[in-house]
Amino acid sequence: MAKYTWIKKEVPKNLEIKQVYGVVFSDAGNILLRVEDNKYKLTGGKPEVFDSNLKETLKREYREELNIELKDIYYLGYLLVEENSNEKYAQVRMIAKIKKVGNIQPDKDNGKVYKRFMANKKNVKNYLKYPDLAGNQLIDDAILMAKEKYNINFNDDEYFI
Repeated sequence: MAKYTWIKKEVPKNLEIKQVYGVVFSDAGNILLRVEDNKYKLTGGKPEVFDSNLKETLKREYREELNIELKDIYYLGYLLVEENSNEKYAQVRMIAKIKKVGNIQPDKDNGKVYKRFMANKKNVKNYLKYPDLAGNQLIDDAILMAKEKYNINFNDDEYFI
């Protein structure tokens, strides 16, 4: 079983980045979740060779999977993933705001159609159901950073978009 450790620093140069995911906020402070097979998840994916940087990876993944454009993207930190005894890699996490919401459409990579849910900050961890401390720490840090960077007054509404 993999071990996850939340780290609020830049990824070391010698550590491979295998994933980039976002904690994305609306102007009202809701957090965007992708719903896949009745499970709530953050959205993201693998950096591709044609992505010029991690922000571009995040933007591309949100366009492909949810047809949502992002703005005001900030690096948050990374999950250090330790699989077995010798494989270590990073899963980067960033925060962003929603710039534009397009119509729901199939993911270009797999043809799946995902629902888009706007959770409030009080319930988001209940939806994500992270089994470890690291996942919950990154959500807490994302909310704190969003409050600072975006000056959000969080509301209690929850809804599908």
